[in-house]
Amino acid sequence: MARTQGLAGLAREVEACRLCPRLVAWSAAVCREKRKAFAAEEYWGRPVPGFGDPQARLLLVGLAPAAHGAHRTGRMFTGDRSGDFLYAALHRAGFASTPISRHRDDGLCLRDAYVTAAVRCAPPDNRPTPAEFAQCRPYLVRELGLLPRLRAILTLGGLAHAQLLAAVGARRAEFRFAHGAEYQLQDWRLLACYHPSQQNTFTGRLTPGMLDAVLARARQVLAG
Repeated sequence: MARTQGLAGLAREVEACRLCPRLVAWSAAVCREKRKAFAAEEYWGRPVPGFGDPQARLLLVGLAPAAHGAHRTGRMFTGDRSGDFLYAALHRAGFASTPISRHRDDGLCLRDAYVTAAVRCAPPDNRPTPAEFAQCRPYLVRELGLLPRLRAILTLGGLAHAQLLAAVGARRAEFRFAHGAEYQLQDWRLLACYHPSQQNTFTGRLTPGMLDAVLARARQVLAG
């Protein structure tokens, strides 16, 4: 219960955060202009907190909410192609209750997994600045402390990988990003995977089978 309340309190802090003026302004602009397909929807338009099982042993770390995905729906990796790809894989691996991720009240639940991001606001061109990464990093640090059963961390993409290392004070040279890379990082097993962006999934750089293999390895780690 204390852990759940801790994560819920952190989520409220994240949602209220206004520390990065550029991201606040960008968020407001996206909510005004919207994408034509979502013109009738009310955008979440705030920083997006982490999502998942407070008893999770697996943490997935992405880069940031997509402007018309999580920034619109209010839940990480929800409402866009990246989320469709990721949650379908999590469902196949037994970490998600359904393979479909449409909006934050669609009933999808994570089992033994928690999803978060290095930056909680949608950044222009999907590129947070170094200062924005630094402003958001304490949220990730606190999440790590609020998930005491954590045994494995899966970083989705090189930028998320670098920020996870920064959050725990690890040297990037000792934990280089590569798809399928695996390391022992403090008390956790660190796994790395290409980000499930359309740029990667549409070109075949990341296939369903590749992501399935990484999640299968995560299962092995959790099984000891």
